[in-house]
Amino acid sequence: MGYYVDVEQNVKIYVEDLNPAGKKAILFLHGWPGNHNLFEYQFDILPGLGFRCIGIDTRGFGKSDKPFDGYDYDTLSDDVRCVVDALGLRNFTLVGHSTGGAIALRYMYRHNGYGVAKLVLVAAAAPSLIKRPNFQYGIDKQVVTDMIKGTYNDRPLMLREFGDKFFFRHTSNAFLDWFFHLGLQAAGWATAAIAQTWINETLFGDLETVCVPTLIIHGTHDEIVPYQLGEIQHRAIRNSILVPLEFSGHGSFYDQKEDFNAILMKFVES
Repeated sequence: MGYYVDVEQNVKIYVEDLNPAGKKAILFLHGWPGNHNLFEYQFDILPGLGFRCIGIDTRGFGKSDKPFDGYDYDTLSDDVRCVVDALGLRNFTLVGHSTGGAIALRYMYRHNGYGVAKLVLVAAAAPSLIKRPNFQYGIDKQVVTDMIKGTYNDRPLMLREFGDKFFFRHTSNAFLDWFFHLGLQAAGWATAAIAQTWINETLFGDLETVCVPTLIIHGTHDEIVPYQLGEIQHRAIRNSILVPLEFSGHGSFYDQKEDFNAILMKFVES
C-alpha cells in the first residue's frame, strides 16, 4: 500500500507500507541514487513471513516530491521523523543502506532514536564517506567531485558507471538496466545535492550516541563505501555486531539476498 506523508509545506514523501498488520515493523531507508525499490528482494519475501516492511523514497528520489533544497542530514532525518509520527511507529527496526545509513544515524542523534528498538546499518556512508585530513579512510574527495560534475554534464553516463561498481556478483544486463532506471527517477539537483552533503557533513558524533542493539552488514568487496568504514562503525557503536559478507559489494541486499534476509530476520526477531 503506497501513500504520501506531508513533511513540510508543499513537500510530500512517498511511503510503501507492506503488511501493515505485521507484528515486527522494519523501516527501510535506501541509498543514493535509488529509491525504496532497491529493497525489492526483501519486500518480496519478508512480508509473507509476518514482517511489516515500510519503504521511504527520500525527498528528491523515486515518487517523493523533489524540492530544490533540504538535502542535508538534519532535514532528511526530520523527514523520517514525520513518517514515523504519521504511521505511529513504535518499537521498530530502522534499516539504512549507504546514504540511508547516514540518515539513520542522524535520526538516532537528532531525534534520540525515537521509536527505534534496533538499528541496522548496511554499507553505511559513515562517519565520513570521503577521506579527510584527520581521517584516512573512505574514498577520495575527487571521486565525489567527479560524480557531481557527471551529474550536471551527463547524468545517465554517471549512473551507468556507478551501477557497474555497485554489485560484486554477476548481474544480468536487464537487472543493471532496472537499477539504472531507478537512478533516473531522481531529480538531477537532488542527486548532486546528496553527493555534496557527503563532502559537507560528517557523523562522528552521531555514531557515539547510538544506544540500541545495532547490526552492521557490509560487503567485503564494496567499492563505493569501503569495508573499513563498517569496522569503524563497529568500534564506535556500543552493543553492535559486524557481519562481513564475503561475496558482496555495495549491494549486499541483492549480491547475497538470501543470506542478507536471513541475517536481518534473525536480528529483528532476537
